[in-house]
Amino acid sequence: MSDHLIERLIAFAESGNQQKVTLSSAVHQGWIMEVAEQGILLSTGFQEKTGKDMWFSFKDLQQAELAYWDSKTSQWVAFTL
Repeated sequence: MSDHLIERLIAFAESGNQQKVTLSSAVHQGWIMEVAEQGILLSTGFQEKTGKDMWFSFKDLQQAELAYWDSKTSQWVAFTL
């Protein structure tokens, strides 16, 4: 993965107070816990009882719709890698 794409993933992780990944009509909403060469780790839900951690590869992210929650406007904002 190029440095530019890593920088975009970091920018996505730092955007808003939550991130949303929509892939194959499945919506995953939560917080990015890690950005790595292989993709991102998204943690969904509160506490370990209700949430789960999911890895999304760079290939997955290229096909996904990405968005982050903008608390100033109280709406989801699309994000482009």
